[in-house]
Amino acid sequence: MDVIEAIQKRRSVRVYQDRAVPEDILAKILEAARLAPSARNSQSHKFIVVKDQQLRKKLAKEGTSESFIGGAPVIIVAVALDPEYVMPGGVPAHPVDIAIALDHMTLVAVEEGLGTCWIGAFYQDQVKQMLSISEKYKVVALLSVGYPADSPRKKSRKPLEEIVCYDSFAE
Repeated sequence: MDVIEAIQKRRSVRVYQDRAVPEDILAKILEAARLAPSARNSQSHKFIVVKDQQLRKKLAKEGTSESFIGGAPVIIVAVALDPEYVMPGGVPAHPVDIAIALDHMTLVAVEEGLGTCWIGAFYQDQVKQMLSISEKYKVVALLSVGYPADSPRKKSRKPLEEIVCYDSFAE
């Protein structure tokens, strides 16, 4: 599968099969995150891989408003280790860096026949407490990973002409 095909096939999966993700495939997904670029090439993030069933259920029930993630065999929690760093353009680096790494993971997951869903609807304090994350760090996103149990419908996308300008901004 080429990259554009993986991008086209990627969907937000909310129902998962009761089937473990093989360790070699999980390692490949995590390697994709490791290879992702980051501001200053600092890789100022960590990914907590949650496979324990009780902890996944607790995260789903108490740590998010997205209870479906408890049915995923893996939840990856993305943590920024330097949430104060702002790039010269005025943009905080951590959400950009983690978005790139998570996107790399989602595309490898698609290539391996897995589904994912980015989770931004979570409770920072509860997730930090459950996973023993220091207050100085910031949880940026959760990513559920597993074999899809359904076929999510294709999402509509705007035409390219509506989202791209050349040489200057146009409304």
